[in-house]
Amino acid sequence: MDITIRPVEPAEYAALGEITAEAYLGDGLLDYGADDPYLVQLRDVPRRAEEAEVLVAADARGRVLGGVTYAPPGNRWADIATPDEAEFRMLAVSREARGAGAGEALVRACIDRARTTAGVTGIVLSTQPAMRGAHRIYGRLGFVRTPERDWYPIEGLSLLTYRLEFPAVS
Repeated sequence: MDITIRPVEPAEYAALGEITAEAYLGDGLLDYGADDPYLVQLRDVPRRAEEAEVLVAADARGRVLGGVTYAPPGNRWADIATPDEAEFRMLAVSREARGAGAGEALVRACIDRARTTAGVTGIVLSTQPAMRGAHRIYGRLGFVRTPERDWYPIEGLSLLTYRLEFPAVS
């Protein structure tokens, strides 16, 4: 499948919000289902696009397949990043497009952005234990588990963390 990674366009905000919400709901990742308060953030692509960088994976016809929020160092959307790290969040791909490479392409785009940012030594992320498909992508791309950074944003929700370290440039 021919996939293009690019910034989300305003006309795509609602579609990406629904893809993201459905990915989390459909995979049973929200404790309160359709009533989970996190759905508000997952659907709020306009706010994320204003405050961070939201990327989409689009097919050859321009149809949005999925997206991710990239937070450079110091960005308010970063949960666990230190001042010398970038972070990405809310990686989601529509059920129909899974397995076609969109998720990996989105992660690679985040890595590329981080690598080209002065002073950035790595990129980090948080993930739920059940997100096994995403874990496989992270492993393939060289991310390493960082259990010392695992955290609990709310009681009962354990988030695993991963980091990809960039080689020092001499």
